[in-house]
Amino acid sequence: MKRLALLCLVAPAFMYAEGLKELINFATSNNSMIASKTLTQQSKIKDLESSQSAYYPTVDLGGAYQSLNSKSGNIPGDIYSGYAKIGIDLYDGGRKSNTVKQNKALLNSSGFDTLAYKKSLALSISEDFYNIKSVESSLRASQEKSKQLKAELQRIKKFYEVGSATKDEIDKLQAAFSNNVYTIESIRFEILSLKKLLSIKIGKKITTLDNSTIVAPANTSKELSDKIKSLKEKSSSLTYVAKKINASYLPQIRLEDTYTFYDYDRSDTSHPKGLDNQNKFMLTFNIRLFDNGNVKKQKESILIQKKALDAQIQEVIDTQAINIELALRKIQTIKAQINSSKISLKSAISAYKMITQKYQAGSVDNIAYLDALSVKTDAQSQYEEALNNLQISYVRYYYYINKNIKEFIK
Repeated sequence: MKRLALLCLVAPAFMYAEGLKELINFATSNNSMIASKTLTQQSKIKDLESSQSAYYPTVDLGGAYQSLNSKSGNIPGDIYSGYAKIGIDLYDGGRKSNTVKQNKALLNSSGFDTLAYKKSLALSISEDFYNIKSVESSLRASQEKSKQLKAELQRIKKFYEVGSATKDEIDKLQAAFSNNVYTIESIRFEILSLKKLLSIKIGKKITTLDNSTIVAPANTSKELSDKIKSLKEKSSSLTYVAKKINASYLPQIRLEDTYTFYDYDRSDTSHPKGLDNQNKFMLTFNIRLFDNGNVKKQKESILIQKKALDAQIQEVIDTQAINIELALRKIQTIKAQINSSKISLKSAISAYKMITQKYQAGSVDNIAYLDALSVKTDAQSQYEEALNNLQISYVRYYYYINKNIKEFIK
């Protein structure tokens, strides 16, 4: 029965514990901004399909009815007509082909933009995840400190009862214990706040976080970020826009064939019927000879926009390179901090044990004991935080070299 009761208490926490990969997967499937960007992609697909359809011939059907109150000479009073027209552009100076290329580039840009946001969201969730882990480790250290203070306070109270300890010793321990309880409650609220903020990003309530680790980087190739790829595709689209505008200076050739049939009412010898049907074949040719530089200036404006975008792209490329370099340096720095904090923790634990023995033997006062306990607690928190910061540094490195973070979670 005791085992069953224990399982009932442990099961809820176990059932709702989620690792980093599960959180990222859920957020990717339920995030509103990702849904919005996906819909934008679908819109770009329709734009591309529309531009591709422009290559096909057009077919139009129509009709007309004309009624003259006072009939004119040689024209019946009522004329009915219907027509079918088929037309196709034989040459448009490359307008359609460049529109298709423009829409392909914009579709690709939209796709990279969506990928960039997904990776950015995964980075943000990962940082929050390990920051919460760091605060939770601080909570555990403070709880352990509270446990030790409580035990020591109870021990001193027993000595006080038999006259072997003073009231000020109890007061100092009680103050340290109460202050630590205050710290614990503050940390608990911080954890709650961080989890609430993470819940907003993910789209569901966060209870217990399972442990997750990031694979250490090893000979991982880097590539341009999705943001850069998106901007490059936008830049390409402007090239095609400029070519499309320039098509106005090139010949435009169109072929049309129109079949029309007629019917008449209120006709007589003075107002005879006309043709029963007629087929009209038309080949048109058009080229612009002068517009006072209107089209040329439009093209120049687009090319200037492209230059501005290319300058922005170069800055983002340079920023990515610097971020990769700093991310690698950060990993080295944190590894050094871990080694240092590990030594510090080991020394703090050793010093605490030694001072505790001396304190309980009465050779040092409780101030030395409390200092040693605080140093041990801080060293423990610092070490755990450094370990979690290393995980964050790995995540940031993978983000900057444009990798899918989920692939490196275990």
